[in-house]
Amino acid sequence: MQAKSPIGVFDSGYGGLTVLKEIVKQLPEYDYIYMGDNARAPYGPRSFDTVYHYTLEAVQWFFAQGCELVILACNTASAKALRTIQQKDLPKLAPTKRVLGVIRPTTEMIGNYSKTGKVGVLGTAGTVQSESYPIEIAKFFPQVKVYQEACPMWVPLIENNEYDKPGADYFVQKHLDHLMGISAGIDTILLACTHYPLLINKIRSFVHPGITIISQGEIVAHSLVIYLEKHSELAGKISKNGQISFFTTDSITDFDSHASNFFGKPVRSQHLDLGIK
Repeated sequence: MQAKSPIGVFDSGYGGLTVLKEIVKQLPEYDYIYMGDNARAPYGPRSFDTVYHYTLEAVQWFFAQGCELVILACNTASAKALRTIQQKDLPKLAPTKRVLGVIRPTTEMIGNYSKTGKVGVLGTAGTVQSESYPIEIAKFFPQVKVYQEACPMWVPLIENNEYDKPGADYFVQKHLDHLMGISAGIDTILLACTHYPLLINKIRSFVHPGITIISQGEIVAHSLVIYLEKHSELAGKISKNGQISFFTTDSITDFDSHASNFFGKPVRSQHLDLGIK
């Protein structure tokens, strides 16, 4: 019998569940283990060094669970920690294992959606300050101009179940008006935070109907399908029982009550103490 070797999916909280949901739709046969570091969320305002250490600790935990592949389904972790982990840590810790993020798959595709060559990016302060999206998009679509807007209140609104309430309107409209005021030619907006799909109906209500709104889940899931096809040796190591386990570093009651909003179905989690406060 094949040893349990799930695909690890990591996020600072709940947002990565929107990515996991799409991955499971496209690759239902694999086993998955999701971990949200809710006790130390949000990652957005934290320093590069802190996010790196928290993310590396999570990656090492996933490896200890038998994961050969870990997806950082968190834009902040992908922006602030992924490159260092891939280049510095993996060769020493586990040279045959892989850690992937959500930024590269998205930036490889985003330019294809825009006809004007002007793309808006909505993200956390950490993701915006990292400049990861302008840098990476320029590699694949040098002609595309990127306009960023940090939305620091959006994640707290979402995690407090206010995302579909009238109180969220002010903060959603404020940032969209500011983004569109920078350049009227923006025809594509990327939701560069995995929480933001829960706000997509409000976002659409405050922008012109001709503007394309891109969530990352489907793009990342499709990219993973292609990646596993190209790396059949790695794919062969991943167990296939269609099972999903959920872990949180905070209250399982709180996690389970919020997680279904992101994952689209009931979730039952287990508590995990990573040991760093």
